[in-house]
Amino acid sequence: MEKSNKLIIFGLILGAAFLAGTYLVSQTFLAVKKMDNIISVSGSAKQLVQADNARWTGNFSRTIAKDALAEGYALMRLDEKAITDFFQSEGFGGQFEISPIFMNEVYKSDPNAPKEYNLIQNIEVKSNDVNKTKELAKKTEILAQKGIIFSAYPVEYYYSKLPEVRVSLLPEAIKDAKNRAASIAQSSGKIVDSIKSVSMGVVQVMTAGAVDVSDYGSYDTSAIDKEIMITVKTTFSLK
Repeated sequence: MEKSNKLIIFGLILGAAFLAGTYLVSQTFLAVKKMDNIISVSGSAKQLVQADNARWTGNFSRTIAKDALAEGYALMRLDEKAITDFFQSEGFGGQFEISPIFMNEVYKSDPNAPKEYNLIQNIEVKSNDVNKTKELAKKTEILAQKGIIFSAYPVEYYYSKLPEVRVSLLPEAIKDAKNRAASIAQSSGKIVDSIKSVSMGVVQVMTAGAVDVSDYGSYDTSAIDKEIMITVKTTFSLK
């Protein structure tokens, strides 16, 4: 009797294990079938824009011996006055800032050499007239003719409505992704049904006509004419 009970219990355990295994296999099969009915693709959209504000930076300096620092500061004040007059005459009054003077020692390998110091002031120009700023940057030789040591960086061009463009390009990027998905699905005899998920990728702000993109996004400031590109990652169901 005891042996018979053990056989019954063993049979029940074996049956339960079989049913559990069958359930797992069926669920795996269903998951695989579901995976067969979705497709994930990326899409993109572009728009040409023109920069609507500019930033231009530079500095002017004097190298002065230690015992002539007072004279050096006086020369810097004259330089600042000449630069202020220059920017105002070019129509940039109120659109630039000049920093206070800061000083650093000139490095020399000879410890016995007379000490000298660089006196430096930074200048920053911000304007909504990008073409006018571009032309201004070409006129720094006027300052050189006055004996001013002026060093300038390239003008940086920005587009202020980037957030709005990102939103407006989103439907077009999704449409591009759906077209790609349809082309892929067609080869397997299926058609794209509904969208399951979408996420926006990085934004590229490139020089117009550029082809190089970055995985981390980019923002080129070197040109007035720009091309904004957004990407999306989408998943569609198939039928």
